[in-house]
Amino acid sequence: MTAIKASVVKELRERTGCGMMECKKALTATGGDIEAAIEEMRKKGMAKNDKLASRVAAEGTIAFVIADDKKSGAIVEINCETDFVSGGDAFKDFAKSVAKAILENRPADSDAVLALTAEDGRTFKEVREELLLKLGENIQIRRFETFDAEQGIVEGYLHGNRIGVLLATEGDNAEIAKDVAMHVAAINPMCISEADVPADVLEKEKGILVAQAQESGKPMEIIEKMIQGRLRKYLAEITLEGQAFVKDTDITVGKLLKDAGMKIVKMQRYGVGEGIEKKEENFAEEVMAQVKGS
Repeated sequence: MTAIKASVVKELRERTGCGMMECKKALTATGGDIEAAIEEMRKKGMAKNDKLASRVAAEGTIAFVIADDKKSGAIVEINCETDFVSGGDAFKDFAKSVAKAILENRPADSDAVLALTAEDGRTFKEVREELLLKLGENIQIRRFETFDAEQGIVEGYLHGNRIGVLLATEGDNAEIAKDVAMHVAAINPMCISEADVPADVLEKEKGILVAQAQESGKPMEIIEKMIQGRLRKYLAEITLEGQAFVKDTDITVGKLLKDAGMKIVKMQRYGVGEGIEKKEENFAEEVMAQVKGS
């Protein structure tokens, strides 16, 4: 029987998060081959991982990476089940490495990301499976976006790990770009400019404004002016260029950019878990269920 070194058991425990006896048993079965042991542990844990994958993952982290020349970048949201796991180094390192791989390889979707090779030679699918085994939570690469800025720069901003913004500009004032990214994180504009507002959104708002104005009983020519004024106000509120700049509300973001000789050509803002329906947990019921189960 091959003697299993304590250092190898320790490494396997750190990589999988499993108990010492479980790790020692797996290493004994594989003759001390740590990669083979992990593979066997993953196989045994596949049923557990399949169960984890069905659970709601509405927590997580946002990560982005920008190329050294600031001409390209990528942003990604990766989800887990609790903020405890999302704040851990293993999870955050995974997110950063995924963002870097997305920028370098430009995958089409999350499945393509998982097929990419990480820096240690494993696929991200293998890395994710090990994290599932180690952390005991569902982990999903939810969404990502890549950016290019041939006539400007890519800049970003992270608010903690829960809100992330990436921008592509025309013009290369990095300080202004960073300020605008912070503004997007704080105010969350729907679009960059009025021209980008979807037609159905505009028509819906017009209908609401017409109904409100008609209730005033004023003449039609006055109503039309009221509608146009309110529509301009609405567009200013939902567009980046029309909004008052968060650091100086006396000017709009559009004027700030114009004065700096810049333009935002693409923006993406991610908030962790937005749009995911979270299951409401009853803590007392959960404890009672565990007591009865034991």
